[in-house]
Amino acid sequence: MTPELHHYYLNKEEPNKSCLLALRTIILKQDNNITETRKYGMPCFCYKKKMFCYLWTDKKTDEPYILMVEGKYLDHPQLEQGDRSRMKILRVNPNADLDLKTIEDVLQIALNLYKTGIVKLKK
Repeated sequence: MTPELHHYYLNKEEPNKSCLLALRTIILKQDNNITETRKYGMPCFCYKKKMFCYLWTDKKTDEPYILMVEGKYLDHPQLEQGDRSRMKILRVNPNADLDLKTIEDVLQIALNLYKTGIVKLKK
């Protein structure tokens, strides 16, 4: 983890800090080709150098969420489109046990977009 990313996580208040760190671990465990960087001030996860998802907190509720870059291709009842044309979010309650099954389902559905070529990867 780069110092910038380390600083991002450590500056969060509990329970968001623990929640975001747990989400980071879950995302990175989904595939060996997922890497972490920082874009737009937030942790960004890439699959084979193509943006995959972000971790962020809602400005109004201060609750964490996973922002799925190719959300327009994802059909899952827990995902929210909002005013976004391309991306969807998966909200996470930092005060409750993580719904690991839902989180992993969404991440795997999204990964399949990249693996099957629906989302084109850079050569």
